[in-house]
Amino acid sequence: MSKKRVLITGAAGFLGSHLCDRFIKEGFHVIGMDNLITGDLRNIEHLFKLEHFEFYHHDVSKFIHVPGELHYILHFASPASPIDYLKIPIQTLKVGSLGTHNCLGLAKAKNARILVASTSEIYGDPLVHPQNEEYWGNVNPVGPRGVYDEAKRFQEAMTMAYHTFHGVETRIVRIFNTYGPRMRLNDGRALPAFIGQALRGEDLTVFGDGSQTRSFCFVDDLIEGIYRLLMSDYAQPVNVGNPDEISLKDFAEEIIALTATTQQIVYKPLPVDDPKQRQPDITRAKEVLGWSPKVSRKDGLKVTYEYFKSLPKEEWFKQPKEFVAKK
Repeated sequence: MSKKRVLITGAAGFLGSHLCDRFIKEGFHVIGMDNLITGDLRNIEHLFKLEHFEFYHHDVSKFIHVPGELHYILHFASPASPIDYLKIPIQTLKVGSLGTHNCLGLAKAKNARILVASTSEIYGDPLVHPQNEEYWGNVNPVGPRGVYDEAKRFQEAMTMAYHTFHGVETRIVRIFNTYGPRMRLNDGRALPAFIGQALRGEDLTVFGDGSQTRSFCFVDDLIEGIYRLLMSDYAQPVNVGNPDEISLKDFAEEIIALTATTQQIVYKPLPVDDPKQRQPDITRAKEVLGWSPKVSRKDGLKVTYEYFKSLPKEEWFKQPKEFVAKK
């Protein structure tokens, strides 16, 4: 019997590469696709020798053609950290709109089930806590984060339109803060930023007074939730994340203890529209998917720190990627 075929966009990214690993393990033929604007081939180079993995270097914002049968599509192509989408705002909007439209069109043509990667950012700076899927969000469409937030909100609307109008089998996962091996040290998010600063012997930078909260989910738990959602028959959005909430000040102190650094915490002004609270209500994931996170932050951080520590030292000091501006 031939293997079922899955297309994973953003395959060379942090989450995309872990999804490639999972679907290979589950016995699928995996087609990875990435334009490598934020992804890194090193994340998937171990798969290139496998018979049932192939890679397309392609921008999903342009027409997508994949020959042969396709059973599933996971659309994970998009810049995902503020440092990226503030530098490439138009590409961020295009991958969430045109890229999503292309993936949905392909799913319709191939009669494939598609799961799109949405985000907790669709809730904006939330006025409801914790955030459940019924909450419509508090988003500034013209603020600096609007290019990402609104791209994802549009993506959800387009996905649901294909589901209701064309009958395409769609799934929407709202991903909360996730961490683990293959994150980029210089991607600007709190966890890699803190660990990177500790490795370099720098003070840890906390924005605002550090009272704003985040909830961190280990990547293995997230991938399990995504896999269960794809294989479910549930078409409404589902939060997947870890509800174990912590303030960024306390989190910075945890990183200082973990890395045994002697550096201090320094405080800088809070960026515009930075969410004050972020905690998923995962009642729906528990009820529909039988899913809840299993890896404690303590255990997940150990694995992640060992990964970052194992990188070549020049990676510790590498500056964020400079992008060539495109229309």
